[in-house]
Amino acid sequence: MTTESWVNETLYAEWGQRFLVKRELAHVKSEFQDIRIFESHLHGRVMLLDGVVQITEADEFVYQEMLAHVPLLAHGDARRVLIIGAGDGGVLRRVLQHRTVEKAVMVEIDGEVIRLAKEHLPAIGGDAWTDPRATVIVGDGIDHVRKAEAGSYDVIIVDSTDPIGVGEVLFTDEFYANCARILSDRGLVVNQCGVPFMQAEELRETSLRRAKVFPDVFAYVAAVPTYVGGFMTLGWAAKDAGCRQVDVAEIRRRADVAGVLDTTRYWTPEIHVGAFNLPPYIGMHLPRG
Repeated sequence: MTTESWVNETLYAEWGQRFLVKRELAHVKSEFQDIRIFESHLHGRVMLLDGVVQITEADEFVYQEMLAHVPLLAHGDARRVLIIGAGDGGVLRRVLQHRTVEKAVMVEIDGEVIRLAKEHLPAIGGDAWTDPRATVIVGDGIDHVRKAEAGSYDVIIVDSTDPIGVGEVLFTDEFYANCARILSDRGLVVNQCGVPFMQAEELRETSLRRAKVFPDVFAYVAAVPTYVGGFMTLGWAAKDAGCRQVDVAEIRRRADVAGVLDTTRYWTPEIHVGAFNLPPYIGMHLPRG
């Protein structure tokens, strides 16, 4: 006789989602957080950090494509990319799909996330881990941006947990000031800002912080089924507002040059441009220009 085992997500105290566990794959307490990976019945393999869903094999493509392709193609000439967090390797893989990228540096604070993702979620990172353009650092992203040379990156992608616990220091004034310093003249940074239907404060507060050092602060949206509560927002902070105003035809041309056109399951040139058209309930939380 087998007993059904359910995992309940703990992101919100009064509301959530649960998964029926098919098979437990790993449950580790690292130096930084509780890491759990299991096989589900409907969503493939699932990774939770401190009880919160980070990624599922079934819908990871939505988040990873929008977090990687939008900033790189909006910039148009992003050759040097810094990724902070994203220990599962999915963002790194999407960034390296761009044949125009010359260097991708990934800094993940928790080496156990990388180790377990390689072992139990190999399809998500794919061959990104061995790509010669990739440098994977187990270390502190805050320290990396503090010490990096001015103008050394074109795009920074921050794939962090929510601004509590280990992720909190990635949302400070100092962090964003250093991001601005190490970005090139048309550089930009994107990061996850939560689901604003439930986490509006996260979008509001981090947008105000980014606005202190970046002239163009906005957000764009992606619908990720297991990030429950409606649209997920991805924060946008750019030195050049023109990066946000590229038309569909030009985005399509850039994607073709980069080699990512027709390789995606969520991102398209039309979705890219449309994602910046925010519902008022989300747009109201952004700084007024």
